[in-house]
Amino acid sequence: MSLQTRLAELERKHRQLEDALAQAVASPSSSDLSVAELKRKKLQLKDEIQRVRQTMPSPTLH
Repeated sequence: MSLQTRLAELERKHRQLEDALAQAVASPSSSDLSVAELKRKKLQLKDEIQRVRQTMPSPTLH
């Protein structure tokens, strides 16, 4: 899997978690624990996205 493909997949998962988190926060039946778990997973994905971006070669400007 190329780095670009990996990055796109991580960003897609991050957006999905963002949507799930928004729904959980809006739902009165959501527990604080489930919201905290979603936030933790989202932050882990964000960190992984940053790591992948740092390993990608930067575009050269001519």
